[in-house]
Amino acid sequence: MPSPSTNPRPRMPAEWEPHAATWLAWPHFRGDWPGKFDPIPWVYAEIIRNLTRHERVELIVQDATAEAKVRKILDKAGALNPNLRFHKWKTDRVWTRDSGCIFVSACDPSWCSASIPAREGGAARLQALHFRFNAWAKYPNYADDANLGAKMARFAKAEEVNPVKAKYKVVLEGGSVDVNGQGTLLTTEECLLSFIQERNPDFTRKDYERIFAEYFGIQKVIWLGSGIAGDDTHGHVDDITRFVAPNKILTMIEPNASDPNHAPLADNLRRLRAATDQDGKKFKIIELPMPRPVVFEGRRLPASYANFYIANGVVLAPVFNDPNDRIALNTLAELFPTREIVPIYSGDFIWGFGAMHCMTQQQPDI
Repeated sequence: MPSPSTNPRPRMPAEWEPHAATWLAWPHFRGDWPGKFDPIPWVYAEIIRNLTRHERVELIVQDATAEAKVRKILDKAGALNPNLRFHKWKTDRVWTRDSGCIFVSACDPSWCSASIPAREGGAARLQALHFRFNAWAKYPNYADDANLGAKMARFAKAEEVNPVKAKYKVVLEGGSVDVNGQGTLLTTEECLLSFIQERNPDFTRKDYERIFAEYFGIQKVIWLGSGIAGDDTHGHVDDITRFVAPNKILTMIEPNASDPNHAPLADNLRRLRAATDQDGKKFKIIELPMPRPVVFEGRRLPASYANFYIANGVVLAPVFNDPNDRIALNTLAELFPTREIVPIYSGDFIWGFGAMHCMTQQQPDI
């Protein structure tokens, strides 16, 4: 077996590649769902019930008292399972996609490539990219969430990596990027480059592309424009456009020309049609219509079918009691014929400004 290099080559596996586990944090901060918190634990129970049939779930709870309460809820929902493991760690919120670490594989460049899963070539080591988390530059209470990535890395026995530029620890959330596992990454200009995002002052497009190359093993970055209305992350890509295969991209569209999402999603579609992958090849683009606007207390919420989560043997899909739910579920069934497509009602859940993908973080099986 080759000896490890001092400069291992990273690769972020695609979400559909085998997982060792999914990380979740149990909801406890009622302020994220003001007036709608009561149904949220039961949404989580349904998600855990479906995930644990296919892979291990690493569930983060506040303390022993919280664990006892959670166990009672999961027991009632038929969701207690040997595939469930508890971690008593403090968190501020539940969005582990953004606050947790991002797992990648690292292998010796003499015997692996960015497009070949490390497990197929020999031993690789798990790395945990622990970016700086600043709660999307929106909320003051994030001290516990900022430490979550390090705790996940230690438990997973992963090598913790703190991406930096000129001694500055980089701010980046997992929901702002999506990869095809072959060297291409999707992100948005609104999230990383616009003046409103307040993540990495003075960062340029080239700065981000260097970070993606060095820490994710990315050869090609596809820059989309803007995200959807109501997204308080300033344009996370996992609400609008997702890789569903190395050469296929699913993207949201808004047919209603008077809707504020119509123009930005049409612009993203144009960019995708012109884009090529790491080898210069065009993608197959699958269009999916948005659900009707979801509004609560006068505020437009970021309801989107793109915020699905791909796990071992299953895809968790947000639905909103909307006619387009059926189109979304049928589309995902065609794209993932070997996986069960599980609809999760998210009409209440989206009041927290996130859905299935935002709340999950996969740990690849390398």
